[in-house]
Order: sequence, then C-alpha cells, then structure tokens
Amino acid sequence: MTKLIGENVLMRIFIAEGDRYEHRPLYEALVEMLRKEGFAGATVLRGVSGFGAHSVYHSQKLLDLSADLPMIIETVDSQEKINAVMPRIDEMMSGGMITMEKVRVIRYT
Repeated sequence: MTKLIGENVLMRIFIAEGDRYEHRPLYEALVEMLRKEGFAGATVLRGVSGFGAHSVYHSQKLLDLSADLPMIIETVDSQEKINAVMPRIDEMMSGGMITMEKVRVIRYT
C-alpha cells in the first residue's frame, strides 16, 4: 500500500459528464489510468449544476436526461507521481480545468 501520511498534492480535474476519450466516458478513462499508474485512490463527483469557460449553464432537471453535468475527479498523491501522469492527462482532455493544492494527509488506511 502507498504511504500517503504527510505533505502531498490534491489534484482536481474538472470536466463535463459528456466528455469522451476513445469512445468511453472521460471520467472512467481517467480513473482507470490513475489506477493503472498506482495512485492511492480517486473519487468522481457529479455536480448538480454549474458552468465553465464558455458560460453555458448545465443543471440537473427531472425531465432532462442529457444535462451534461459537471464532473470532478479528485486524487491525492505525491507531486512526483502527479507530474509523471500530467502528459497523459493532457492528451486525454480536450477541455476542462485542473487544479492542484498542497494537502496534509493525516490518515490513509
């Protein structure tokens, strides 16, 4: 198991639910790539509403099944490990945003 206690980096990848990579949902492709690269974990969060760089508003409505909602993939690992996968992530994404911040992990089991 990866040891994460102490200073690490939280990476958040902001995309849309409809984004694709090689004919599959981008969020699935990103999580699978992170797993194969040995990351300690990843979580996908689905937003109920939001807008991005083009100011197009997306929201969850009962009758709207194709809302293209915001998605966030979060992962915490070392800066070195994140730096190593960034070229692959850049290749997979056609839009969206990535943020990173230093975090202190106090427990990982």
